[in-house]
Amino acid sequence: MTLYLTGSPTRFGESSFTPDNGFLADVRASLAEVTGPGRNPRVLLVSAAPDDKGFTDSVKKGMSYCIHRSGIRTASVTMLERSNAGKAGELVKQADWIILCGGHVPTQNRFIHEIGLRELLKGYEGVVMGCSAGSMNCAEDVYSHPELPGEARDPGYKRWLKGLGLTDINLVPHFEQVRYAQVDGLRLFEDIAFPDSWGHRFYTFRDGGYIKVKDGRAILYGEAFEITRGAMHRISEENKTCCFMNVVFISPHFPQTYWHFCAGLRANGVNVLGIADTNYENLPWELQQCLSDYYKVHSLENYDEVYRAVAFYAHRYGKIDWIESNNEYWLEQDARLRTDFNVTTGIKTDRIASIRNKSEMKKYYAAGGIPTARQIKGSEGLAKVQAFIKKVGYPVIAKPDNGMGASGTFKLNNDQELKAWFKEHENNFGYFVFEEFITGLLVSYDAIFNSKGEPIFENNTVFPMPIMDVVHDNLEICYWTNKTVPAKLSAIGRRTVKAFGVTGRFVHLEFFQLESDRPGLGKKGDYVGLEVNMRPPGGYTPDMMNFAHSTDVYQLWADMVTFDEARKPQGEQYFCAYAGRRDGVAHKHSHEEIMNRYGANIRMAERVPDALSDDLCNFAYIARFKEKKDIDAFFKYVTE
Repeated sequence: MTLYLTGSPTRFGESSFTPDNGFLADVRASLAEVTGPGRNPRVLLVSAAPDDKGFTDSVKKGMSYCIHRSGIRTASVTMLERSNAGKAGELVKQADWIILCGGHVPTQNRFIHEIGLRELLKGYEGVVMGCSAGSMNCAEDVYSHPELPGEARDPGYKRWLKGLGLTDINLVPHFEQVRYAQVDGLRLFEDIAFPDSWGHRFYTFRDGGYIKVKDGRAILYGEAFEITRGAMHRISEENKTCCFMNVVFISPHFPQTYWHFCAGLRANGVNVLGIADTNYENLPWELQQCLSDYYKVHSLENYDEVYRAVAFYAHRYGKIDWIESNNEYWLEQDARLRTDFNVTTGIKTDRIASIRNKSEMKKYYAAGGIPTARQIKGSEGLAKVQAFIKKVGYPVIAKPDNGMGASGTFKLNNDQELKAWFKEHENNFGYFVFEEFITGLLVSYDAIFNSKGEPIFENNTVFPMPIMDVVHDNLEICYWTNKTVPAKLSAIGRRTVKAFGVTGRFVHLEFFQLESDRPGLGKKGDYVGLEVNMRPPGGYTPDMMNFAHSTDVYQLWADMVTFDEARKPQGEQYFCAYAGRRDGVAHKHSHEEIMNRYGANIRMAERVPDALSDDLCNFAYIARFKEKKDIDAFFKYVTE
């Protein structure tokens, strides 16, 4: 079902659907999805005054004229009112487009319950459009503010009614006409709606503005205001949008660039609800501007504290639509929170092992036909690991089954090293896995996938120096982002994401590109799965993607969350290179010399946070180039 909530689909005083904010074009496109080519929609109007034939006939005539004036051809237009109420089920089933007409909210509310419209609309796949009272009655709990003389002073008047349950959004329609209206001497806004808004949220906009609800997303188009806690404030402007989503973002202050994810959400009108373990005043100023609310916990490691924070937000703002940290460290906690709060837009606890445990990953790689290195769990014991190594040969890699980065990863070259390793890890060897050692170029497939499992953005980064060597040998790091993604890498990346059944996420998948033919794995140049990371790449790589593709991946991710599509275009394509320098190394060229030589290319030059310095060194230089040949000279100059 596609649902439109309007005060009126026309601008005040006009007689056709407004094209403003894309409304007419959007309605026509939604109808075409229902009818397909070559068939006109069957329209069913639902009266707000089923027993008033004169009023009902007038509304039918006016709406029919408005539809046709808008250039929409119809197969039929039928009014559902008292005389044909017994055929409601048949009429709903036949309709492609149901329009809930305006009028008196309580009167229409009684009628829709008399004909069982709520039940009849279950599973309905057409277009539903509410007008004024019709939009108000679409809510689960309908806010029926007094509008007729006597209702505001009547102690028995019910301001809350059960509605159709198609949305949880409450409207006060016709902002332009009713902003200063009075009922029984009381101001509709200041004396009625404002006091009623404590514990509730109402939305109001001029005729011609609208809300579209589809696939779990509700987006408001045009200038609009929110009324809550006894006050009103603007939430959207003309030709802009506001998305009705509550997104809880865990640890938005770290890594330090992640505030950009929050900024992207905020730009889309999302309620961004932050949870972290630092005082609000210590958050970067830019992040403070992005957050709708902030909850400090003493420790993000304390699940009960974080749970209470999310529960507070759910009580204050309503249904939580998304919970995310985009951080490997918090993936399991994110999944547990989604499970406990029944948030369906992400991985839950029952699936988290498949993306966290390297041993579980193997099952999904196999299901997708993706070649991977052979592996055995350390819990099998020394003897079985030795038997495994007889098949695959030395060296082998020992790494935590559930871990991130290169920390705790060991390269073992012979039986002596293997036995020494087991002795050193006699209390925790069961937490490790052993894999055959594969030589090849380490590359990543980075992408943002929408809810349909389609990539809306793809990227390829190349790591000529393995991160494990960088960390263990305290080396300086150099890597780059490609202009384009090789077709074979894109194909295996997409196949991997499909095998893991992941949608609506930023992913960072690591592969080895074989440097020679390897029986059972592939030929030279083929890709072998290393591990999946269902989150953005770490460090500064998202920024490098921005520089390489002249775009904003933070906003692209936010657009995926909000609109399920890419709305941020890409510009000119470049190679983007990262060169890291460590403290204590006597470099040939000073910072000033580097900036003088490469200043036109450098996009970032800054100190790396200590928490990231093992992998990324202590100071980062990020530059972009039009030609790949310029990268090696840049690396050499910076690290020489």
